[in-house]
Amino acid sequence: MIKLRNGTLLGLLLALIGGSAWAEPSPESAPEPPVTIENIRARSGTDLSGQWHYIVDRSRLGIRKRGMQRNFAQDRPATNHPLLEYDWDTSPLMTVPGDWNSQVTEMAMYEGMVWFRRKVDATPQPGKRYVLHFEAANYDTRVFLNGELLGRHRGGFTPFEFEVTGKLLAGSNSLVVSVDAAHGLDTIPAEDFDWQNYGGITRPVRLVELPATFIRDYHVGLDSAGRIAFSAALDGPASAGAEVRFSLPELGRSWSATADAEGRVAGTIPLPRKAARWSPEAPRLYALTLAAGADSVTDRIGFRTIERRGNALFLNGQPLTLLGVSIHEEAIGTRPTRVLDEAAARALLTEAKALGSNFVRLAHYPHTETMVRLADEMGLLVWSEIPVYWDIAFDSEVTYAEASAMLRAMIARDMNRPSVVIWSVANETPINDARNRFLARLIAEARATDPSRLISAAMDKLPEAGGLDDGNLILVNDPLAEHLDVLAINRYDGWYGPLTPPEVAGVRWETRFDKPIILSEFGADALHGYRADPSVRWSEDYQAEIYRQYVAMTARIPNYAGMSPWILKDFRSPRRFHGRFQEYWNRKGLIDPEGRRKLAYDVLRDYYHDTRGLPVEGAE
Repeated sequence: MIKLRNGTLLGLLLALIGGSAWAEPSPESAPEPPVTIENIRARSGTDLSGQWHYIVDRSRLGIRKRGMQRNFAQDRPATNHPLLEYDWDTSPLMTVPGDWNSQVTEMAMYEGMVWFRRKVDATPQPGKRYVLHFEAANYDTRVFLNGELLGRHRGGFTPFEFEVTGKLLAGSNSLVVSVDAAHGLDTIPAEDFDWQNYGGITRPVRLVELPATFIRDYHVGLDSAGRIAFSAALDGPASAGAEVRFSLPELGRSWSATADAEGRVAGTIPLPRKAARWSPEAPRLYALTLAAGADSVTDRIGFRTIERRGNALFLNGQPLTLLGVSIHEEAIGTRPTRVLDEAAARALLTEAKALGSNFVRLAHYPHTETMVRLADEMGLLVWSEIPVYWDIAFDSEVTYAEASAMLRAMIARDMNRPSVVIWSVANETPINDARNRFLARLIAEARATDPSRLISAAMDKLPEAGGLDDGNLILVNDPLAEHLDVLAINRYDGWYGPLTPPEVAGVRWETRFDKPIILSEFGADALHGYRADPSVRWSEDYQAEIYRQYVAMTARIPNYAGMSPWILKDFRSPRRFHGRFQEYWNRKGLIDPEGRRKLAYDVLRDYYHDTRGLPVEGAE
């Protein structure tokens, strides 16, 4: 059980309003919020989605000089100064959840601070507790209620919350949120990363109502012996000695347990004979109800096991090859957005399923909970990772604490999702002693928090980590591999480096580790509709040839256990400068921004369908 603890570049205009990567430290010292309440979406509450007023604060005056006439958090002068240089009620409006990059043309590349405000009507009831829950905001967020700082959260992709019991007023409340999307040397990721830095309150916000004593955390799934392992933790004055009741009505199974002095229960029961195992071929989910005192919560869960035996993977005791694709959290469309509602998330996963995938790598950060729950429903195994990406401050304890908080929040939120089988702690990190120590600690923490899943990290394409060395030899030799269950290698032979597509056929592999290996990335940029000889870069034909060579390469990879090519859809990236072929898009997608499929899509689809014995879409 989890241990709970407290569109185009806009040139000159953007240069004038754009934020820098530098961020001045805040004078506030509010604590990092604790791990959030499990399955908060199932709780009663008020959805705060809609139109919020906003103020762009490029110079961060609302933080650095908040005692003057720009007292955004309280909407009144902080001193007797007669001048107030803003007015919330006449400030422009923006949709929350949403990113400012896709909503305001002039802010398409903005990476600074923005303040948001909305009024919240409430009627607090005696004996109830209230929590303000954010599914995500990017990146450095401060939350104020009626002028009081509730706290601060750093990280762009994990949930956070603040209890507001006793702070919430009957009637109208002023909720103000500052969000700073700037990245620096101490953030995760740091200054350099290969995707659009979408800023804003990017996932839903809710005001949740709970009983005085409630179920904070729970987990129900299979242990290694095939039994149902259950646990729960209560929060509140009546936690100790409370009865916690579990029910799986579709299986005719109910049981209860008495909480200990800390409000915790844990145990195992036999899995009913008629229970079906969850798998990509048959993603069976069952209704779960938990109750304790005045609180109850419902969920849909599945039963499956995942394990490594030597150099092979097994799902429910059966051999498993992970055949999938990497995905960024960005909606299909020419004006993309970080916000994924159910329809947008389903559209991405439907394209993955049409490939014949049984697996998706959700890169490079925890995606919205909607994606993971849809993977449960649609039958897609999930790799979920935190954005420890490229070179970060591996020698900093502060940075480690931030990575640890991201890891714990990711695991806590998705602990009950049967689709999730791999936690990943990093992507393409440089090999050095500080990095090795940093990631080994994270891996140990992930394993202790959730021993039921596999641990991996996408290792770099450099020679010392598994790059081309000794001619055409790929030697999997990263010392991090000692700590991992699944060895994941990112390769771009034929795109980066000197090799041409025909020369990729000569690449050989070796490893000194008796562990499964997956090709976590490979590919090439291609502009949809650009056709040429397969030797011409940027063409669909070149990309398709790269895919053919890599499909053939799988026969030469020792301990081969699958792949997740890069990437399902072209995605926005300000570091991709080519004026004809990129225009600030990474074009390695199998589909273009509008969802049109490229030739490489068909190559991969045919391989997956043949390997899994699936009928090919449109075949006789």
